[in-house]
Amino acid sequence: MNSSRILVVDDEPQLRRALRSTLSALGFVVADAETGETALASVRAEKFDLILLDINMPGLSGLETCRAIRARSDISILMLTVRDRAEDKIEALDAGADGYVTKPFDVNELLARIRATLRRAPASALGESRVLRLDGQEISFRDRQVRVKGRVTRLTPTELDLLHYFVTHPNEALPHDRILQAVWGPEYGDEVEYLRVFVNQLRKKIEPDPARPRYILTEPWLGYRFDMQENAAGSYMQR
Repeated sequence: MNSSRILVVDDEPQLRRALRSTLSALGFVVADAETGETALASVRAEKFDLILLDINMPGLSGLETCRAIRARSDISILMLTVRDRAEDKIEALDAGADGYVTKPFDVNELLARIRATLRRAPASALGESRVLRLDGQEISFRDRQVRVKGRVTRLTPTELDLLHYFVTHPNEALPHDRILQAVWGPEYGDEVEYLRVFVNQLRKKIEPDPARPRYILTEPWLGYRFDMQENAAGSYMQR
């Protein structure tokens, strides 16, 4: 894990230097960028495993940069933000971030979030060639794709992890904290807004009518349940 490549994007030179020094000392390979435009050029030119991206930057904002990166890449993105309102955090997740860390942050907290993000299993480890069939759609975990009537939609790595957890715990009422710790890591548990955003994204991709979900059901005051009982066509099989 510690040979992973990290790109630090922040307009504060002091913070970039501090993060580069700390992460490099732990064995990570670290590059940095001071603007969103420079970050996009770096992503086009090099391969990274994780991006630490400041949300407030002059020029191309962190949110705009995140959307641009996510449109072409599945790189894990952690947003660094001084904004602590739930609405701002949800906006960051909606833009494509896998998580966020609020400034000022404790270095150990940041490292825990980085390690939790990098620990996530690649698609090949989630079920190899397993395919989920729900009525008229086919979800390939290996290819991270949802196919419906010839239309193909991609799943992000975090969406894939979350869906895989639901599928492997069918018809079970799953508490928020249990889902968070299973998908994001043991350092998580209270970030319910993560689930709201990613469940909403998944519903848009796999539900016939996202406003009236048939598969990912809300368990009031508890969490979620993946319903496979009423959907006899649902199956999870080896291709």
